[in-house]
Amino acid sequence: MLDRKYVREHLEEVIQKLEVRGVEAATLEKFKELDESRRQLLAIVESKKQIRNKVSEEIATIKKAKGNADEQIAQMQTIGKEISGFEADLSDVNLKLAEIEHRLPNIAHTSVPAGEDEEDNIENRRWGEQTSFDFEPMNHWDIADRLGILDFERGGKVAGSRFVFYKGLGARLERAIYNFMLDTHTAQNGYTEVIPPYIVNEKSMFGTGQYPKFKEDTFELNDDRHFVLIPTAEVPLTNYYREEVLDIDDLPVKFTAMSPSFRSEAGSAGRDTRGLIRMHQFHKVELVKLAHPDHSYEELEEMLQNAEGILQALELPYRVITLCTGDMGFSAAKTYDIEVWVPAQNTYREISSCSNTEDFQARRAMIRFRNSEGKLNYVHTLNGSGLAVGRTVVAILENYQQADGSVKIPKVLVPYMGGVTEINEQNAMG
Repeated sequence: MLDRKYVREHLEEVIQKLEVRGVEAATLEKFKELDESRRQLLAIVESKKQIRNKVSEEIATIKKAKGNADEQIAQMQTIGKEISGFEADLSDVNLKLAEIEHRLPNIAHTSVPAGEDEEDNIENRRWGEQTSFDFEPMNHWDIADRLGILDFERGGKVAGSRFVFYKGLGARLERAIYNFMLDTHTAQNGYTEVIPPYIVNEKSMFGTGQYPKFKEDTFELNDDRHFVLIPTAEVPLTNYYREEVLDIDDLPVKFTAMSPSFRSEAGSAGRDTRGLIRMHQFHKVELVKLAHPDHSYEELEEMLQNAEGILQALELPYRVITLCTGDMGFSAAKTYDIEVWVPAQNTYREISSCSNTEDFQARRAMIRFRNSEGKLNYVHTLNGSGLAVGRTVVAILENYQQADGSVKIPKVLVPYMGGVTEINEQNAMG
């Protein structure tokens, strides 16, 4: 959430900065109008309450002197009704103001390129050579079907489209990948491992910016407690310190968690209908940081390196891009995407997003720290995929496939696979 005072005092600047994020100037003009009305109503209510307090004192004085206070009592009743009316108006204005305020995206960092969509993103660098074959490479779903390690048909029967069963060494590979990721991020990169709740409340969803604007993208439980299946472990990890004050020496906080992620994929009809790229349920290893504002962009670069390190260890070719203003997520001030090479599609596909939201989420979730002078400030929150596990499976199946239909196991995963060095038709079921 943006700083209301900053928006008020720098309205023209904010209009320009949010215009490149798809916010119309008229929306912010309405925000200004409502904010002014709110401040006027607050002043009126405060003035009326002062008058009411003064009349109340007069009544007490008159009654103490055994006098008649009927006129003053009538006056106080009238003022009370006026206050109630103005407070109702104030409540209405606050609701309308929040309706706009809670849907305004973050302001992009000055280093973020302006643009409308993914076509305007900037490629920063590439790592590794694109995998080449002396045979026609297969899609990951054909490889998996041939080996019998993924069952989309029965996943659809049991749950619906965009669900899958992992089987045998397919399940072992998924487990090996996220255990390797967690071990790397905890032992080498300094993150604290967390097993978070997989169900959160609406307040948590608001804190990280998924609610109220993106409700349609989530799975809500059908009960009166307003529980939501997490779309990413970013939600519970970031909200861990919601409405709390940290000491400056606590920063940076570094959490990692493997969790299922649940996405309704609203609006994705017809996109990636086959395979593991776009599922309703998938595993992801998440990285979350709460950082000092002076160092949050250093922490972002480090988080990016942490995610890249996983792909380098797996020897999977990838590229890093900086998202433009029109392609960034709602809460982000700056985002790097890591895209892994997918040979059968002859393209790079996103496998991680690393974002700095600055104090945008911290304002919504009221996560603050006390600085060396004892003053309260908002932390900066960062989040990234370290990595999306299902898409890592995709990359391994396609980049490590062999002419005979088998799949080699990346060297760093062999210990996690119990010594298995390849998946083939003979050993696929374990």
